[in-house]
Amino acid sequence: MQTNPTYTSLVAIGDSFTEGMSDLLPDGTYRGWADLLAGRMAARTPGFRYANLAVRGKLIAQIVDEQVGLAAAMQPDVITLVGGLNDTLRPKVDMGRVRGLLEEAVERLTPACKQLVLMRSPGREGPVQQRFRPRMEELFACVDTLADRHGALVVDLYGAPSLADQRMWDVDRLHLTAEGHRRVAEAVWQTLGYDPEDLDWRTPMPPTPPPNWTARRVADARFTRQYLLPWIGRRLTGRSSGDGLSPKHPDLLPYQGPTA
Repeated sequence: MQTNPTYTSLVAIGDSFTEGMSDLLPDGTYRGWADLLAGRMAARTPGFRYANLAVRGKLIAQIVDEQVGLAAAMQPDVITLVGGLNDTLRPKVDMGRVRGLLEEAVERLTPACKQLVLMRSPGREGPVQQRFRPRMEELFACVDTLADRHGALVVDLYGAPSLADQRMWDVDRLHLTAEGHRRVAEAVWQTLGYDPEDLDWRTPMPPTPPPNWTARRVADARFTRQYLLPWIGRRLTGRSSGDGLSPKHPDLLPYQGPTA
């Protein structure tokens, strides 16, 4: 890893985590850690170029089929790849296939960039995470193995206490808040070798009194009505939240900053 490197371009690929949900801008679009990271890198390098091919809901097979080839063809300095977590959350998943597809992606991307960045995705505290934790950890073990084999960097968000805090997660309980995305951007920034801007990104927020029983039940009912039931409905009908959506930054162009 270089110290304060000079990178001229970044391509981010993946699912909703890399698209930026739930870091909502006033115009209704999402920002997220990848946009924040690109803005920092652009501030250091005139003419810095950025593309974000991530689309919410994508499984690792779709990322490989729809994004990996495009990212490799762009030949950027840095590529970030985060995928496979949506697969682990499915009731039935072939983890051997997931590992094989992730390996294919890494093998295709490594020669196409100066630095490939992989991640151990953050995990929210709670019973749902506990149910899927063995699959997640199997996925992350694969990430570590591939990084060692191909010289990729790994950003360990899963091991960061701050990002396990429920307050870092939006009401849908699947996506980080703006503060969560800011901390992820800082984590990737430091992993790439830049001087830290926040040495305490791993440190949890100060404790606050937990919500009372009524507030928890209201939040649970809202979550079930607005997020859980629609998610189950999509699983039963084979639909995805990303169906018909295009990447927000599909071309490798000079970074322009957020639109709002």
